[in-house]
Amino acid sequence: MTIAVDVSVQGGRLPLARRDAAAIAAGVLRAEGVRDAVLSVAFVSPRAIAALNRKHLRRAGATDVIAFAFAKARPRGPLVGDVYIAPDVARAQARALGLTLREELERLVVHGTLHVVGRDHPGGSARTTSPMWRRQEALLRRLGSARR
Repeated sequence: MTIAVDVSVQGGRLPLARRDAAAIAAGVLRAEGVRDAVLSVAFVSPRAIAALNRKHLRRAGATDVIAFAFAKARPRGPLVGDVYIAPDVARAQARALGLTLREELERLVVHGTLHVVGRDHPGGSARTTSPMWRRQEALLRRLGSARR
């Protein structure tokens, strides 16, 4: 069984190295019991994520993260999915929350990977008290830069 995570960056440099993003995503997959996976994590522009949001979710505007699971893990095949993250949207969120951009990008890698695995959360204020959010924060403490 193999976990393969590919990370791409559209545009400039980020405070989160591609290898660190890949390690976080792989750590989430392992923690969730996934042993065979092919996952891509793409850091994209607000324009690109807005297009994905409109086309696939029928929502207007840029968002922070969008995740797609194409194949669930099964005995003879891997979990396959994509995570798209908009660093410019994350930057604004990080400022509003008093976080560094790196911290917010790590959170979004964990969040998107959990969605690919099949976890979900409610909207609105219940989002940050949901079981998925609590799992996300626990994994972030374990896998994110705070552990280094």
